Amino acid sequence: MHIDVIKVGGNDLETEGFIPQLARAIAGLNGGRRCIVVHGGGRSISALMEQLGVEATFVNGQRITNEAGLRVAEMVLSGSVNKLLTLALLEAGVDAMGLSGVDRGLLRAERWAEAGSPEDMGLVGRIVEVRADVLRELCAEGVVPVISPISAGPGGRYNVNADHAAGTIAGAVGARRAVFVSNVPGVKVGDEVAPRLTADEVNELIEAGVIRDGMIPKVRAALDALAKGAQSAVITNLTGLQADAGTTVVLG
Repeated sequence: MHIDVIKVGGNDLETEGFIPQLARAIAGLNGGRRCIVVHGGGRSISALMEQLGVEATFVNGQRITNEAGLRVAEMVLSGSVNKLLTLALLEAGVDAMGLSGVDRGLLRAERWAEAGSPEDMGLVGRIVEVRADVLRELCAEGVVPVISPISAGPGGRYNVNADHAAGTIAGAVGARRAVFVSNVPGVKVGDEVAPRLTADEVNELIEAGVIRDGMIPKVRAALDALAKGAQSAVITNLTGLQADAGTTVVLG
């Protein structure tokens, strides 16, 4: 059974028309392969935190999560965003089920600080265990899991970065591809999108400054997925997802 793990970011979800187009693209893919969707929701979380007067603090681009922030993140990720995506997939004819990492103990996390980080990230978690059997069973039945990265861990729930969750899930289920959908068509080398790069080539391009700025976290998420066991990782946009295009990253 070929499984694609498709990660979509919160910024893209805010773009008008993106969600129904994404649902149609996944409906087209889900015939020849099985899909798992992992989503973020950072922009929506920030907007709701501002409305509720909850202060946001970031370290190296990652949100520090206190108890109030976690409640907001869970409302957005496991609530509104998850259900919007699930509903859009159902309307596109896909048998979809919305889940969070808490449901059935799907994703088990530990505190980020306990994983060797020098920063205290509060209730931010790093995934240490995935119930891959649950996901494989759903995929075998033709169900597309739509996963919010809020996860269970020591003492309660944790906010987990969606890229990290997608990479870890892809490795756990032995995914054929981990697809990171963003607003760029792939990794540009010169004026062209590179169709294929090895992990060594990606690191060389980072060192040379060819891969820079916002592309660096994208390729690092791809490398992380490969390190955790995914067969390949793809960086693309919604058009590339529909056309099976973008930059494919492999170990060697």
